[in-house]
Amino acid sequence: MKLAWCGVVLALGACSLAPPLERPASGVPENWKEASPAIEGQWTPADPADALSRGAWWEVFADPVLSALLRDATSANFDLAAAAARVEQSRTLVKTAAAAQLPRVDFGAGAAAGKSANVGPGLRGDPDLAPYDRYTFGAALSYEVDLFGRVRDSVRAADADFSGQQALYQSFLLALQAEVARTYFLIRLADAELAVLNTALHLRRDTLALDARRALAGEVSDVDLVRAVAELQALRTELIGVERTRAQDEHALAILLARAPAAFALTPAPLAATPPRVPPGLPSTLLERRPDIAAAERRMEAANARIGVAKAAFYPLLDLTADASFVADDIGKLFAWSARTWALGPLAGLLLVQPIFDGGRNAANLERAQAALREETALYRQQILNAVREVEDALVALRTLAEQHDTVANTLAAATRAQQLAQQRFDAGATSYLEVLQAQRLTLLVERQTQQISGARVLASVALIRALGGGW
Repeated sequence: MKLAWCGVVLALGACSLAPPLERPASGVPENWKEASPAIEGQWTPADPADALSRGAWWEVFADPVLSALLRDATSANFDLAAAAARVEQSRTLVKTAAAAQLPRVDFGAGAAAGKSANVGPGLRGDPDLAPYDRYTFGAALSYEVDLFGRVRDSVRAADADFSGQQALYQSFLLALQAEVARTYFLIRLADAELAVLNTALHLRRDTLALDARRALAGEVSDVDLVRAVAELQALRTELIGVERTRAQDEHALAILLARAPAAFALTPAPLAATPPRVPPGLPSTLLERRPDIAAAERRMEAANARIGVAKAAFYPLLDLTADASFVADDIGKLFAWSARTWALGPLAGLLLVQPIFDGGRNAANLERAQAALREETALYRQQILNAVREVEDALVALRTLAEQHDTVANTLAAATRAQQLAQQRFDAGATSYLEVLQAQRLTLLVERQTQQISGARVLASVALIRALGGGW
């Protein structure tokens, strides 16, 4: 009979009331709308692999300064340190939940003194009894038999939460690295624009000095001279604006590195990075290493396990208890063998608790757990759609920026030639200085567009790397 009872207990303890978790349709397309012809039609299904190392994806840009900045940010960023601490907190919650699978043993010791009055119905004798002392020392053991998987599902939920926090940490790390790279390239883009503007500024100064001499000789009108001064001042204003933007980006980069802006400076340098080539079939890895999608999936698993916890509340709770101690009225006799006491709770009866009426509390908890699963499922699917959009945005940016890069190169060559011809015509007295200014303005505009498009291509590459969950 005892063996049969133990078998029933073990069988019930192995069960779980959580429903089977069915991963919803991801919504990832088999073809990408904005893919270039080089990768179109080479999509392959992805298998979850968020635990794989993403490696030093920034090395595709071959920039040692960027690599050093990313190493510093990874080791010093305070927000990343806070994310790591959240992972450790989640790890302790797993340990706390798992502790319920083991018996609990408590030790205690006590001393008390009292006095009783022998008065009351049915009591006779001396109404004033002598005081007494009482000393105790012992241990108590308690253990919940996990009949319907409540404890086991609690551990599963905590473990899924922990895995989700780990994935969130990886997501934050990837976001931090991408933001450092983006801010760094914005600074380098500002450096490239400043180089163009400074070159144009020196040219305008030389031209203004020449026009001033010509105005004294009566070779150019005062209108042309005043117009040249205005163009020079407008160029200075634009240069100051780019310097302000660079300074603000440098401050932002300093914060990402956990440094005060006053303690950080980045030496100006041209934008040397070029967009890396996107290999065929790359977007198919979207679901393999996106840590934010993995975190959403783990939250869904935790919500599903908590349904089992909520269902288990409808069923009996079996709690085993035992007590062993020494009790004596003299501390010198406390550990005598005759002072021992013990008690063992029964396997059924008073310690087997079955909920009968709880005012609908358990039903409400179950409804809440089921609603939480529906919420996490919707968020999971939305996270995938957001990831698909991010990939599409990055792909269309890379494709169209490549086309713009080719177009602006031809435009720059034409604008440079037009400026040379306008300067020659002005030197020969065949046209006014206004034509030269217009040609110079066009060349400056196209040169800045060239730098901006180059910078945008690099930034789009960083965005694609982040959207894919890491480098290739």
